[in-house]
Amino acid sequence: MEQPFDGAISAFYREAAPAALRASIEAAGKDSILDPDFPYREEMKRKDYEREMAALQIELAKFQHWVQQAGARVAMVFEGRDAAGKGGAIKRFTENLNPRVARVVALPKPTERERGQWYFQRYISHLPGAGEIVFFDRSWYNRGVVEHVFGFCTPAERELFFRQVTGFEEMLAEDGIRLFKLWLNVGRAEQLRRFLAREADPLKHWKLSRIDIEGLAKWDAYTNAIAETFARSHRAETPWTVIRADCKHRTRLNAIRSVLAGNDYAHKDAVALGLPDPRVCGGPEIWNA
Repeated sequence: MEQPFDGAISAFYREAAPAALRASIEAAGKDSILDPDFPYREEMKRKDYEREMAALQIELAKFQHWVQQAGARVAMVFEGRDAAGKGGAIKRFTENLNPRVARVVALPKPTERERGQWYFQRYISHLPGAGEIVFFDRSWYNRGVVEHVFGFCTPAERELFFRQVTGFEEMLAEDGIRLFKLWLNVGRAEQLRRFLAREADPLKHWKLSRIDIEGLAKWDAYTNAIAETFARSHRAETPWTVIRADCKHRTRLNAIRSVLAGNDYAHKDAVALGLPDPRVCGGPEIWNA
């Protein structure tokens, strides 16, 4: 089977990737963590992960029941670098939830009509109603990062976004929507390793896009845009939770724990839930560019 985009990821790895990244990937074992600053050296053991995840799935079922009974409205925004594991984390949230209660929103690029609307307008119709949980797989923060990095918006449009986004989110919170903003951050070597694995696996080719390919050379531009986004949209009322996502198992467990820890629901089992790991889950201060 042909490689997607004519093997552009492999070509980048061979010809353009910094030598230190190539050396890190080549020397790593299957379960090795590539980022030397990550607090763990290896992926979490599968048996430990599965035991903890099983307990969290029960807590998620309790949470879902409470959302329905209380008529609560919950919105979760998942953002992060490409290949950070947003889709995998969302899948672990939803795999045992009722799709009539929990739904995923992953919007395509805006239509011509949507481009002529207020920027936030296309997202509003997807916000949760009473008794619903909505997972945004990327969100209005496209304007702060991806659109800016690729020149899909003007500086004036981005500046207007930043002037409005905190007010927009504060209105959601004031109206009773429980908004959780999760940023999954992955190191550069791990990101490239995951892209190479997707390129090699026909079942994962659909996960790759031209934006992913072109973004490989824009690491520093992404870094600057992310840092500015945190500085301008992290507020006490609508904070960011950052998860260092180089270990997929820890990413998923901490994403779920961070959300459930921020909600009081009937029959909550604090022992089964556990606490988010502060070494990999916290505010923007733990973000590692």
